[in-house]
Amino acid sequence: MSNIYIQEPPTKGKVLLKTSVGDIDLELWSKEAPLACRNFVQLCLEGYYNGTVFHRVVRGLCVQGGDPTGTGEGGQSVYGKPFKDEFHQRLRFVRRGLVAMANSGPNDNCSQFFFTLDRADHLHGKHTIFAKVTGKTVYNMLKLAEVEVDGEDRPLHPHKIKATEVLFNPFDDIVPREIIREEKKEKKEEAKSTARATKNFKLLSFGDEAEEDEEEVNAVTEELRPKGKSSHDLLKDDPRLSSVPAVPTSPSAADNQKRKKQDSDDSSDSDQDSDSPDEDKEAIKEKIRKKLKTTANVETPAGEEKVETDQDTKSRIEALREETRALKRELQRRQKAKQEEEEEKERMKEEEKEEKEDALADFHSERQKYLEKKQKEKKKGGSREEETLALLSKFQNKLFSVRKESTGEEEEEEQEEEEEEEEQPLGDSWMAHRLHFEAQQVQAKDANVVTADSYDIYDPRNPMNKRRMEASKQAMKEKGRKFVKDQ
Repeated sequence: MSNIYIQEPPTKGKVLLKTSVGDIDLELWSKEAPLACRNFVQLCLEGYYNGTVFHRVVRGLCVQGGDPTGTGEGGQSVYGKPFKDEFHQRLRFVRRGLVAMANSGPNDNCSQFFFTLDRADHLHGKHTIFAKVTGKTVYNMLKLAEVEVDGEDRPLHPHKIKATEVLFNPFDDIVPREIIREEKKEKKEEAKSTARATKNFKLLSFGDEAEEDEEEVNAVTEELRPKGKSSHDLLKDDPRLSSVPAVPTSPSAADNQKRKKQDSDDSSDSDQDSDSPDEDKEAIKEKIRKKLKTTANVETPAGEEKVETDQDTKSRIEALREETRALKRELQRRQKAKQEEEEEKERMKEEEKEEKEDALADFHSERQKYLEKKQKEKKKGGSREEETLALLSKFQNKLFSVRKESTGEEEEEEQEEEEEEEEQPLGDSWMAHRLHFEAQQVQAKDANVVTADSYDIYDPRNPMNKRRMEASKQAMKEKGRKFVKDQ
């Protein structure tokens, strides 16, 4: 099996299929099957396979999916038409976990694909292999085949692809078609003309009058556009309508309503009285004067409102300042708590360090003694040899002095030798002892005399020994013959 994996070419590209049985990792052969891999990657980027089911399960052979209709007869490629097959000599249907394009004939690949569940030699040269299942996700792929099927290999409860994710895209130039459509739509909307239609009144015989009427209508609509008209505005002369507002208004709003009422009365009076252009001008001037007076009278409440707004802003500023102070206090408290925590950690570390030092104090003291002793010792060489010879000569002198004491030739010893004797618990008496051996006469041994210490020397090269060996062999043979005859 390992030989099969070695023969397969290296992959480039990775896609994750999130199915109802778990994730399935796919690695792509984008170099060996570029058309199939590009088609598959772009469809995954567009979400084409999301929600599609595995509509065909052939036990021991394959699990097929990739059809949005779920019938096995749908699906389309990103090229707009079926693309051709791509075969490679190192990609063959020799194991499970391979991903290939499903088709209904040669060069008829669209969007459907299938997983192999076992070796399938009869598919060689018929379907394009473009990916493989990797890792432990191959067991999730095998779970896709664990369903009940009908007589047409359709699962009764099919599994489906929930979503697709492109982990490594080997094609940098792929742009999903949905994004392309959105860009085209935006361009079309921008290209549309925003100019409004204009009416050409010159085409009519009464064009000048129609144009004047159109201008008056536009002016009225512009005036009435910001606000809607109520029944009070339209039927202001009706005595059945009350002029008292249903909702109490502020002084400024009441002034505005009075001003509007005066303006409407003035406009109605001017419309009734103005029969000539000069009278219209006078009415307009009077109207402007009244407006100026009303604005002057209304200045004082506006000022009061301004004072009130200033007070509101001041209170708002004070609230913000108080909030900032509270935040600063909270920040300082947290910083202090953090600093105390760090100090506690440092103190704990120092205590642990001191405990370790106490535990290793004996070790360090012994080590220091060893290092001092090692420094006192001299290195090997001429000085070390001289020191050894000096010690030997000192020992020799001490031996001679002890012997002299034993014979009575010398009575006093040097002070250094006495100190050394005090250190030795046994004293120097053992140095005065002499070894004596009994004198024995050594005589030459006679080879002919057999003693307890004598032994035989056997040399196989000696001719006498050869003859003896032959004779003993002959005797053993005769004994064997006699033993056989007796039986």
